[in-house]
Amino acid sequence: MHCLVSDSKWWNTSGIQGLPEVPISSRHLARRNATQALYQWLVTDQAPGDIESKFISDETFASVDLDYFRHLITQVPRYQDELERRLEFFSERESKKLDPVERAILLVGAYEILFRPDVPKNVAINEAVQVAHVFGAEQGYRFVNSVLHQLAKSADNNDDEPPG
Repeated sequence: MHCLVSDSKWWNTSGIQGLPEVPISSRHLARRNATQALYQWLVTDQAPGDIESKFISDETFASVDLDYFRHLITQVPRYQDELERRLEFFSERESKKLDPVERAILLVGAYEILFRPDVPKNVAINEAVQVAHVFGAEQGYRFVNSVLHQLAKSADNNDDEPPG
């Protein structure tokens, strides 16, 4: 796992071999930073507002879509119970037993799939998979892809509840 923890930042990807250099959008950076903040929230139980102030004070935050970052770190915790209920059905694992990095990635992806109709479902899945490639366990991206794909398929079928 590529996880470096410090006060408010973790995940230094500059030294990871094999990752292609591609332009990174401000929205993608917002998702990555929101995943980091939500990871911290899950692990430390700090309030999202307290975590936010540590992130936005960092000079490297200048390229991040700040409004979207704030939206994600306030709305994902608000809908956590519903998101985790839906995710647990498709992961067949209790959310609290998931790796906290992958849990944070899944929460962001699930939130976008279920509550952001302006974000195409395939974009939400692809973004989550990219984040999982960098920050998750070695094969964690496969798990993230599978769970979010099933969730999106269920949402496309206009299911109020997961099948079962």
